[in-house]
Amino acid sequence: MSLSHRTRNAAPPIQARQILVPRHIAPGQRSSRNVQHTVRYLDGLTMGTTWGVKIVAARHQPLHEIKLGIQAQLDRVVAQMSTWLQASTISRYNMVAAGSWHVIEPEFFTVLTAALEVARSTGGAYDPTIGEMVALWGFGPQAFEGTRPSPQQVEASVSRSGWQKVSIEPATRRIFQPGGVELDLSSIAKGFGVDQVAAFLKQKGFSDFLVEVGGELRGAGCKPDGTPWWVVLEVPDDVPSLNTRISETLLALHGVSIATSGDYRRRVFIGDDVFSHTIDPLNGMPISGSLASVSVISSECMMADALATALFALGPEAGKAYAERHHVAARFLTRTETGLRQSMTPAMATMLF
Repeated sequence: MSLSHRTRNAAPPIQARQILVPRHIAPGQRSSRNVQHTVRYLDGLTMGTTWGVKIVAARHQPLHEIKLGIQAQLDRVVAQMSTWLQASTISRYNMVAAGSWHVIEPEFFTVLTAALEVARSTGGAYDPTIGEMVALWGFGPQAFEGTRPSPQQVEASVSRSGWQKVSIEPATRRIFQPGGVELDLSSIAKGFGVDQVAAFLKQKGFSDFLVEVGGELRGAGCKPDGTPWWVVLEVPDDVPSLNTRISETLLALHGVSIATSGDYRRRVFIGDDVFSHTIDPLNGMPISGSLASVSVISSECMMADALATALFALGPEAGKAYAERHHVAARFLTRTETGLRQSMTPAMATMLF
């Protein structure tokens, strides 16, 4: 498995190469060349996808315990935040009685707090309470019959959702279940998992590594030869090679993370219609339109993950306006009659080298 931010085989042809280099490199992240060290590779399965880690380490250093530790970090995220596990913290919260408070783990509380803040700042265009809507359209753990939900079902799911209904108590790590609210943190949990793995590796004394979980990445330090971890920004695979060509974009993943949200990543087919997995929390419908994908660069992969989804949900105009107001480094790819059109926010454009 490649750790490049995946470019699909059917992507539009390359016109030129763009290079993105973060302008602010964290102190102490430059790697000293060491001929005794090499890039070692570890991988595994998590969250219905794969994880992969490249580490700069001694050639014969045992890494079995490190691999187990990485898997344990990701397993902890799954045990708390996977709606696919009935015994997970989030599944138990989604099923409890109305009017009850529940103490949750520190990791879950961190992720939920961040998700609620993004929901607040986007006016609900991003919302972690869309679990019922996700299931309704066939993207949840429940068996899907392949039929389109009725307008009444969609309307009912919207009425039971709402990020404002979820009260939290930071001092006690308690969250309130008002009744009928179903949390879904799939748009932020993978990124958080990446951050947890990065923190674990730093704790174990590694300063140079690249972490990927399901296409979301975070890099630290450099390779043994002093060069950065280069990754290729993702391009949709369903746009024909027409007149407009998209430049291949390379990012030096040095002290930053990247995440992408797109309507081509996961879909459901209902009759002759195709629906994206990204749901508009305001109307309960899968998002459709000209926007193909949004990639976000941030210091934390958790925030890159959430913001990529939020900006995609907002759409090309409102999403870019939000990103510019909040100084988010983002790239928008929009479908046109002649192919893809690229637009970068100033925070990302300043990284062009």
